[in-house]
Amino acid sequence: MHMTFATQIQLNPYPWFLDLELVRSLRYQIQLPTSARTIRKMAEAINHQEVHDLLVKVAQKSGDMIANAQPHVNTTGSKKNSADLVTETDKAVEKYVIGALKERFPDFEFLGEETYVPGMKLTDKPTFICDPIDGTTNFVHAFPNVCISLALCVYKSPVVGVVYNPYTTHMYSAIKNQGSFLTMPVRTDNPHSPTVPIAPRKIRLPRKSYPEPLTGLQNALVAIEWGSDRSGRNFDIKHRTFTKLAGSTENGGAMVHSLRSMGSAALNFCHVAAGQLDIYWEGGCWAWDVAAGWLILTEAGGIVVDGNPGGWTPAVDGRRYLAVRAAPSGQKELVEEFWNCIDGNMDYSA
Repeated sequence: MHMTFATQIQLNPYPWFLDLELVRSLRYQIQLPTSARTIRKMAEAINHQEVHDLLVKVAQKSGDMIANAQPHVNTTGSKKNSADLVTETDKAVEKYVIGALKERFPDFEFLGEETYVPGMKLTDKPTFICDPIDGTTNFVHAFPNVCISLALCVYKSPVVGVVYNPYTTHMYSAIKNQGSFLTMPVRTDNPHSPTVPIAPRKIRLPRKSYPEPLTGLQNALVAIEWGSDRSGRNFDIKHRTFTKLAGSTENGGAMVHSLRSMGSAALNFCHVAAGQLDIYWEGGCWAWDVAAGWLILTEAGGIVVDGNPGGWTPAVDGRRYLAVRAAPSGQKELVEEFWNCIDGNMDYSA
């Protein structure tokens, strides 16, 4: 009969820690936390470039799986409701990613969308974070704004990030303190390569070497997402805020240039990093949606603050985000102007 730790202690007539056989058996019953010293050693031993190169290869292979799949709307499963979709490709890609990363880094933790179970937390230990298909709704409709998002976090902060759209073959990547880049296909007029009219080019982000100052919401292109929760307090806050952002100044609105809802949090972060969007407001997504894009944005000079007013230092797994592009001036002022448009505080603690 198998006995629990507590039962075995009660049956022992002397201190349990003197029973070597019991101590040996407990190692299989108790998962001890990784010590701070061990985590520090693991972090110091990481070769960020090696991890980056591995994530790029894994993203490309995963991208082939995504691009070659044939999803169908009518055979797609759902998690919470008809807007929260999952496909067999999501699961297959994450299974491949876990195998590829664990083979090289077996001691690192893994946090993925399709293998997540309630209660799992991001810890200080080196952790790979994966969204196998960010933009699943786009994927099942063959709308080509889809990506795989891969990041390595240490001490709950991203240090390597890769976001790859297999349909456009745009690869966004970053290593902490080394900048962020977009590798994309461009037409080449190289007379020495007449048979290769298109070749990949690596471009430092943001796309503009000298970004313009941010001059307020009236001059901003803003990304928002509806999310899969379409009722309740958080949805009401979003709906009211969207209306205020788009509304005319005569009616108390911000009259932004326009709102964009493109279905991928990771790619939204990357578009802000590239300077193609000025700001992105999000509530309800998860660490796997934003970890890689967060690093790509901040390495490009952008900032991430809380999606609720007043929070200047949000957590990667905080589920509320406001991302702002790089600019020589105006970031803080734009954040505060945006916060003034938010009608209430979103709460995703449940």
